[in-house]
Amino acid sequence: MRKVYEYSHLGGLEILRVRYPHIENEINNIISSVKVPSKTKVSKEKTKKGQLLYSPKELNRRFKEEFRKRGYKELKDPYTISVKSEKYKVEIKGVFKQIDYVKERILVEVQFGKYAFMFYDVAKFQYFFNESQAEVGVEIVPCYALKNQMSTGVSYGEQLIWDIERLRRHFPSVPIKVILIDVD
Repeated sequence: MRKVYEYSHLGGLEILRVRYPHIENEINNIISSVKVPSKTKVSKEKTKKGQLLYSPKELNRRFKEEFRKRGYKELKDPYTISVKSEKYKVEIKGVFKQIDYVKERILVEVQFGKYAFMFYDVAKFQYFFNESQAEVGVEIVPCYALKNQMSTGVSYGEQLIWDIERLRRHFPSVPIKVILIDVD
């Protein structure tokens, strides 16, 4: 795969380049080392019926393999939700916030899902930043051209960047680097 664009929010890109150049280089190497299989998913969707598409599951598997090879771990923070009022009481155990890849306080998510999941990744970056467990979040997402060769509903990075720019500094208030990727 290849990078087609990088976006820096609150200095995320600059922090990586200055303080963590080795992590930035690893992430770049991971992206370029992911070899995209040919389109293998036959679409059953109404608008793309019968078309061959790239498989998000297969792309995620390949990214996971490359991140794990380089020592990136999962970050998981379990907690219990308690609501206690006169009219409603509930305790929910076993819930957690989770990031797929972390190394040296740099959080990385690779997202080939719907837009809500892409934006939720940003919320998780904010959560772990607030908990002093992160310095920068890196979101690796398909560009619009790649999104068009995947299932309906897969989001694209240009939309995420557009939204972050409109929210300005209000949310997220964590440094983030967004990387848009495409096939070679």
